[in-house]
Amino acid sequence: MSIKPYRKEYQPQWVQTPPPKGSYRSIFRWGNPDYVKYPKETMYKLLKKAFNLDDKHFEQYSCDIGMDKVEYDIPCGLSNQHIEALGAIVGEEYCKTDDYSRLSVAYGKTMYDLLRLRKKVVENVPDVVLYPDNKQQIENIVSYCTQHNIPLYVYGGGSSVTRGVECVKGGVSLDMRARFNKIIDFNEIDQTITVQAGMSGPTLETTLNDAVQLFNAKRAYTCGHFPQSFEYSSVGGWVVTRGAGQNSTYYGVITDLVLSQEYATPIGNIKTSNYPREATGPNLNQILMGSEGTFGVLTHVTLRIFRYMPSNRKRFAYMFPDWQTAQRAAREMMQCESGYSSVFRLSDPQETSVMLHLYGVDETPLMRVLSTLGYKDMQACMFLGFTDGEKGYASNVAKNIRRIARQYKALSMGGWVCKSWEKGRFTDPYLRDSMQDFGIMTDTLECSVNWSNMQSVYDSVRQVCLKLPNAIVTTHMSHCYPQGANLYFIFIAPIDDLDVFLNYHSSILTAILNSGASMSHHHGIGKMFGGWLEASLGKTEYGVIRTLKNYFDPNYLMNPGGTLGLDMPDNAKHTKDNQQ
Repeated sequence: MSIKPYRKEYQPQWVQTPPPKGSYRSIFRWGNPDYVKYPKETMYKLLKKAFNLDDKHFEQYSCDIGMDKVEYDIPCGLSNQHIEALGAIVGEEYCKTDDYSRLSVAYGKTMYDLLRLRKKVVENVPDVVLYPDNKQQIENIVSYCTQHNIPLYVYGGGSSVTRGVECVKGGVSLDMRARFNKIIDFNEIDQTITVQAGMSGPTLETTLNDAVQLFNAKRAYTCGHFPQSFEYSSVGGWVVTRGAGQNSTYYGVITDLVLSQEYATPIGNIKTSNYPREATGPNLNQILMGSEGTFGVLTHVTLRIFRYMPSNRKRFAYMFPDWQTAQRAAREMMQCESGYSSVFRLSDPQETSVMLHLYGVDETPLMRVLSTLGYKDMQACMFLGFTDGEKGYASNVAKNIRRIARQYKALSMGGWVCKSWEKGRFTDPYLRDSMQDFGIMTDTLECSVNWSNMQSVYDSVRQVCLKLPNAIVTTHMSHCYPQGANLYFIFIAPIDDLDVFLNYHSSILTAILNSGASMSHHHGIGKMFGGWLEASLGKTEYGVIRTLKNYFDPNYLMNPGGTLGLDMPDNAKHTKDNQQ
């Protein structure tokens, strides 16, 4: 991607060359090595103003841009006997112990991971990386690791923001990307597809869209699951973290989409039933989803699929005068029982201001119109989305959204604003790399709330977020229900110190805990949030998860090192203020 020069001012030397193979940057940067995205000129001006920076700050990189070769001194901790035995299972060429292969699966994509890689802080790497091809190989690996007391981790797409893949205890990491990504079964009668857990989002969606050609199907299909990490995340990752896509308000989150799962566990192989509903005791599908690799390795997943009808899509965007009014309107849209839109995204005043810069609205006459009509910057709130489904349904949902928006004094901005958001929704993560090269950090945290406590959670969490000097903090809801929604906090700040970041991040997690919100709506828990989980759920309730862990994995070999807080010492755990 070529860089478009700024029209009026100095342009920073954004890194636009692909990272060398085998380099640190090839691991920590987001996505396609040939793709570059950087802040547009007005967004660049906003960053300078917010952080009191000038052009001189952008004359040289503040962080290591990571073009050098990956090298470190952490020897493999497994014996040659184990390496040979594991290599015999997957094939010698798919058993790697070199520095690059081991580091490439050690970290995810939270800012703590990226900062460590830029600073060459290499820790918690596996001893060996295996690239399985089929379910039998994974079952044999789990059996071997159980027999020989070897820790086992799984790397799906690598987009974890909770340190979910980090190999704290060394051992084995299964990299699912290379070979464990095949279609197992397509069933048009039941409208399901079964895939290996390493299947990527784009491969799954392309396969379903091309079902007529690939499977002689009657029509095209979609999975309906589109997280922002869609292009670089895996089906297995979606399932084990209880993920959600940006179209979840209509299609549902991953827990609504999964029909059946298969796992290789230390106590044997498990396959759940594949019925749409059943009353046969506690639901094993729901018990296994969200286990984040602590019970075993997810191998096959059967998903519900939907008819692909993009021509029926109705896009919309509205500007509300303020956040409280927008919340009331959003609640009415979810509770009026006229159907749900597919994408349903409401931004607070701070995010709305950033979005107007990011998506080019600030350069159109519409900005003057908004100001003239009383929709003031840092007060007005942008609401956008689109409908999916049958033509009449999609039109009716859009009509009722329009009716309610007008009732709550919103100004229609047409469908083009939503189209601008769509163009960037999977590529915005590339901005993090460009800005971090100059010492500007971007990260996120999110939680789940009810309508009745939304404002109190919003106020208390943002208050803590804003304690960091000069931080830009934005919030939106993007997964909504009749009973509540998620709140998604994005913070941008000039941070390149690991301790400063960890302290700031921890303070926000504690604020979420104390606010009464759920610790995560769809990011999962991993090792980074594990210390807060027991206090969030309750000691007795958390004991159920521990009991399941002791049943499936009594020797704590599956994703050990703090995942879900299961093998975390008590003195590392957090408590609510009223429990201290």
